[in-house]
Amino acid sequence: MNWGIFEGLLSGVNKYSTAFGRIWLSLVFIFRVMVYVVTAERVWSDDHKDFDCNTRQPGCSNVCYDEFFPVSHVRLWALQLILVTCPSLLVVMHVAYREAREKKHREAVGEDGGRLYPNPGKKRGGLWWTYVFSLVFKAGIDIIFLYVFHAFYPKYTLPPVVKCHAAPCPNIVDCFISKPSEKNIFTLFMVATAAVCILLNLVELAYLVSKRCRECLAARKARAAGASSCKQEDLLSGDLIFLGSDTHPPLLPDLARDYVKKTIL
Repeated sequence: MNWGIFEGLLSGVNKYSTAFGRIWLSLVFIFRVMVYVVTAERVWSDDHKDFDCNTRQPGCSNVCYDEFFPVSHVRLWALQLILVTCPSLLVVMHVAYREAREKKHREAVGEDGGRLYPNPGKKRGGLWWTYVFSLVFKAGIDIIFLYVFHAFYPKYTLPPVVKCHAAPCPNIVDCFISKPSEKNIFTLFMVATAAVCILLNLVELAYLVSKRCRECLAARKARAAGASSCKQEDLLSGDLIFLGSDTHPPLLPDLARDYVKKTIL
């Protein structure tokens, strides 16, 4: 499998990611994709061939191998990495969609007609939701695959010897797994890196949500302050209108009106 395609596609994600997202992307490619391509495929390449059972019954070894390895580690990791990296492509495609709309808008109204998106790559509006969805999806995929690995291989480890009594084996036979210690080391390493990636996704999600909440609160306070200042100006202007009139202004008390008269006179 050519993982260089995914690397080329996801290289643009760095421009639209936070610091946590850049760390996640580096961790995926250095400690997951590279380890998978360089080492894991070679470790599991002779998995079926070196699975030996102490019987010569035809088909017994194949049946026992299928019972204890329903899905290969390598294929599960390949599917996991594909599904984990795909949501990041949604962010890139969303930004490309915004840039295309901005280009068409400029061609239609000209350079002086305003802009639809001052910064197409800024996480606002729909792009913010796309980015949040990608984080939730990536964390969910990793959690699901960790559960699947644990369901197929308890404690994420392989025993050196397994006992099989499936047909057509004549009786309970012992089957020996090739290089179990080496496979356990790489399995635990991949599990640990997946757990770190989940943590980074959750931290980035919390950072984005908290930042958005702070911005909303700041905007609300600014609107409240603006409304308060406008109300005070209206009160002052209403009082000045009634200067020299016998009718008292309804909005200000007498002391405030007298103070304004003395100040102007």
